[in-house]
Amino acid sequence: MWITVKHRLRHHAIDPETEILVIGTFSPEHEDNPADSFYGRVRNHFWRLITAAYDEPSLKGKSKEEKMDFSRKHKIDFIDLIRELRVETGHECNYNDDYIDNKVTEWYDVIAEISRLPKLRKVCFTRKSFGGVPNLKARISEIEQFCIKQGIEFKYLTTPSRFYSEAKEEEWREFFRS
Repeated sequence: MWITVKHRLRHHAIDPETEILVIGTFSPEHEDNPADSFYGRVRNHFWRLITAAYDEPSLKGKSKEEKMDFSRKHKIDFIDLIRELRVETGHECNYNDDYIDNKVTEWYDVIAEISRLPKLRKVCFTRKSFGGVPNLKARISEIEQFCIKQGIEFKYLTTPSRFYSEAKEEEWREFFRS
């Protein structure tokens, strides 16, 4: 049996003052997904890495409001590539990109969103490797090419998931602070 899973934060509106846009993949709207914000899962170190880039205390495990205050202060906002999936029952919270890559029924129009951001200077995607994910790769490649044509810096950042390292922190610091 198959089920449709929508993005948990699909109603998020990107702030028009955004200067840096962070692109991720998908956060399912499901009771087993406790994330209340982008990159809010326990095993994700995004809020530790990004705050370190600005020499501020980690927001990992902090409230959605604290994270959004930080984001507004630094003119950072978020969008994911996927708006909706159709998956087998029991896989509603399967976050593996190689699983969800061919289950997409609706993509976000990231290029249209970028086009509405007059102050946008930088875009990053929180992934560097694309083995087993040809659809994600094709989508993000289109976005990268659009950014290049618009004179917007585009960068692939090492994923904030799974583990934290000083090398990741330095890479993130270079992107966000340059």
